[in-house]
Amino acid sequence: MDLLDPLGLATWPTGLQLAFAALFGLILGSFLNVVIYRLPLMLRRSWGETDLPQLSLSWPASHCPQCQAQLHWYNNLPLLSWLLQKGRCSACQQPISLRYPLVELLAGLLAVGLIWRYGFSLQGLALTGFALTLLALAAIDAQTRLLPDHLTLPLLWAGLIYHWLFSSATLFDQAFAGALWGYLSLWSLYWVFRLLTGREGMGFGDFKLLAALGAWLGAPALVPVILLASLSGLITAALGKATGQMNSSSLPFGPHLVVAALALLLGGRELAGWLQLTPWLEMTRWAF
Repeated sequence: MDLLDPLGLATWPTGLQLAFAALFGLILGSFLNVVIYRLPLMLRRSWGETDLPQLSLSWPASHCPQCQAQLHWYNNLPLLSWLLQKGRCSACQQPISLRYPLVELLAGLLAVGLIWRYGFSLQGLALTGFALTLLALAAIDAQTRLLPDHLTLPLLWAGLIYHWLFSSATLFDQAFAGALWGYLSLWSLYWVFRLLTGREGMGFGDFKLLAALGAWLGAPALVPVILLASLSGLITAALGKATGQMNSSSLPFGPHLVVAALALLLGGRELAGWLQLTPWLEMTRWAF
């Protein structure tokens, strides 16, 4: 029996593999919601905000954050419970944030997309874990402007260890360089901007996030990632300004880096070709 595939999923028809990936992604998306809600509160409490509730990722049991009513198992069915309850708590009837079903849906779609592209393999499973961690980071940053070291640093090391153990020497070298240049590029930009303007243009969490992206995708991928992230940021800022709903100072960069990395992960060299970056990837011999 393959310890990495005890159910023999690699031999299943593609449709069944994708259905299993969707179900698994939805379940993991439900856990991501716990991380997204609780981890920032846990960090803030550790920083001295003792008026916040004492939480861990496993305690107390799932409950409504508004009325504190404990949730039954049937209230925790990914996506389905939110639909059946019409987006409201069954105890207090207060609206449940749209973030919960959206994160679960996106987790399911990401799992399906990555298993479809990379197969039910060690690579496919590892990249799915990578993508779902990025999803949690994007949601936390968008909501709290935090990119917790508890997620970014393990993600960075996981990428390096994965490529060291399971990838080619060339790809490991690119991953190591990606972690280094990912951090230093934004670190340098941060200090140039601060020296010129006296203001902070981004947080240190962005440096660590781009280092983690480099550790997984390799140094050559940093160019398309930064281009896509910048494009995503510009589009979001333009839409926000046009609708009057946000300004540039309210835009964390982390979600745009995540969108860019996920787009490259799913689009691969085809997306890079659309961006006219194929010569760059060939010149740098991108091994991903």
